[in-house]
Formats: sequence, structure tokens, C-alpha cells
Amino acid sequence: MMKPDLTPRSLGFHFPAEFEKQSAMWLSWPHKEASWPGKLDAIYDPYCEFILQIADHQRVNINVADATMERFALEKIMHSKFATKLPTISDVLENIRFYHHPTNDAWCRDHGPAFVINRELAEIAIVDWGYNAWGDKYPPYDLDDVIPTLIGEKMGLKVFHPGIVMEGGSVEFNGKGTLLTTTACLLNKNRNPHLSQKEIEQYLYDYYGIDHILWLHEGIVGDDTDGHIDDITRFVNHDTVVTVIETDKDDDNYKLLRDNISRIRKMRLQDGKQLNIIELPMPSPVIYEDQRLPASYANFYISNDKVIVPTFRDEKNDFKALEILKPCFPDRKVIGIDSVDIIWGLGSFHCLSQQQPFI
Repeated sequence: MMKPDLTPRSLGFHFPAEFEKQSAMWLSWPHKEASWPGKLDAIYDPYCEFILQIADHQRVNINVADATMERFALEKIMHSKFATKLPTISDVLENIRFYHHPTNDAWCRDHGPAFVINRELAEIAIVDWGYNAWGDKYPPYDLDDVIPTLIGEKMGLKVFHPGIVMEGGSVEFNGKGTLLTTTACLLNKNRNPHLSQKEIEQYLYDYYGIDHILWLHEGIVGDDTDGHIDDITRFVNHDTVVTVIETDKDDDNYKLLRDNISRIRKMRLQDGKQLNIIELPMPSPVIYEDQRLPASYANFYISNDKVIVPTFRDEKNDFKALEILKPCFPDRKVIGIDSVDIIWGLGSFHCLSQQQPFI
């Protein structure tokens, strides 16, 4: 049992950037009809393509409830449209592992383990933040809340318990000590109402092992997480961010995204340098059942060899976004996967996944 005053930072751990080398990607198999009402079956093809695109070069670990769900998931993967295009699927399937960890929902970025590393000791550990389904919006979430500890026990890793609510989609890292987040989410009273901004910052320092925090304000329209950073601004290397902008002055996202980019221009990194800023377009509004969905090209996942980007059947902006991202990742393939059905769940590929760093 670790002493409560021993934090990851005090023991030399930190949370690495997503663009650093990984050993695996973690997912939680989608099964909750209420998250995709009327569309759950439709998401499996793009979701399975996501799995297979990553599993062709690195491990993919998937939380499932039991052997029955594992068989169902494997059938969906093997008979997905993308699987039929592969010359051979056996080698790819060898990189997929299932873990019998029941979940309430599929959003592994937020309920999954936050892996921290100590490079000097060649050690990896897990931070198990509290999880309350974005401010108690979608109970129950008791199964999701214990996923990090279950994974830590399975892997035989240290597990730290800060005792406050924090979600992986609310924080972004450059790997050199800087964390980027939003006030709309982290300071929302539906997360940690007993804590001040200064107190929340101390938890970020202590449990993510960072030195410097940058605060943006609002998230995009339709985002039920109260403003997750992974829909608006992402690090693509240690000193460069891509950030979404809206050019239509009549769009509800126009002013808030202009405010964010003006804030970014004034920001300084941990070494005092300005950020390099690359502007990424927003897709045309994606509306389903009269609801504006939080469609954003910033919700991409960075793996060792690829960057998986959600696309939205927008002939102009899909292509433009992919072309902007390609030079950001010269050593990776930038691949778009249709996310029109997936975004009905109010998240996309980054929200669904969590990386496990290589150590």
C-alpha cells in the first residue's frame, strides 16, 4: 500500500505526449444503445476499421463484459467492411487482446487508465482518477469508474488514486511539461465543486507530473462534456498545436473559437517560447434529429504509424483537414474514417481510445 503523500510526480513519473511511442491502444467495446439510439449497429463498421488500422502495427486492448461480448466483438471485427479488404487478417488479429472488464459505456479516453511513466526506472504506472460521466449526466457509471484499477491489477502496476474527478479528454500534453485544458470543463461545479482552480492545478502537477498549465475557455457547440480540449486544440509536437477555427461568422462556434485562438497566441510554453499554431477547419454542421453534434477534425488519435481522423462527408473540409494534418505528422500516415454515425454518440476516435506508452 502506497503512502497517500506519494504522488506520481514525487516518484519521478509523468504523462507522456500522445505522439510519443506507444505499446498499445485501449478501447471499451460499444454496447450501450442509449449512447447511439437507433444507430448502435451502424457504428461497428467504422469502429472496427479504427481497430484494424491500429492493430496492423501495434497492440489493441479491448475491454469487454465477458466471453459472449468478446465473441460478438470478434465477429464484428472479422466481418467488417474494412476486414474484407485486407489481404490477410490473421496477423492483424494477433495484435488484438480482449479483457473481461465490464463497462457502462465506450468512452475509454475518459474512464480508461491514465498511464504515467518513469523513464529512468523503465517503469509504468496508472492514475485512477474519479469518473462521474461528465457531471453525473449519464448514470450509472460505477463499472467505468473502476476500469483503471482493474487494468492495473491485471498488469501488476502501481495505481494512484487522486480522489477527484478528471477525464482524459479534458487534458492535452506536449510531453515536455506543459498541459493544455479548458476552464469550462475543469472548473465546472459538476466535477469537483469543493476545489479552487489553484487546488485543481496542484492535482494536475502532482498526478500528471507536469510543470506548466495553459487554460483555454469554451469547447465547441454540442459537446456534452462541458468543453473537452480534444475537440478544439491538440499538440502535434512539443511546441506546435493544431486548433480548430470556424470561418462562418453566423455559426455558433465562430466567436468562441476566435476567442480560443486569440488566447493561444498569447500563451507561452514551459520554456517561455510561443506556440506554433496551425489552423484546422471545422466541418460543416452535422445535425441529426435536430441536434447539433460536436463534429471536429481535432478528435484524431495518434498511433505509432498512423493518425486516425474523423471525417464527416464534407467534400471540401474533409480533404482540407487531412491535407493540413499530413505535414504535421511526416512519419505517419494520416487516414480519415467516416464518423457521421459515431458522432451521434457525441464523441469520436480520440474520445473512444486511450494510449498506453512504451517503456
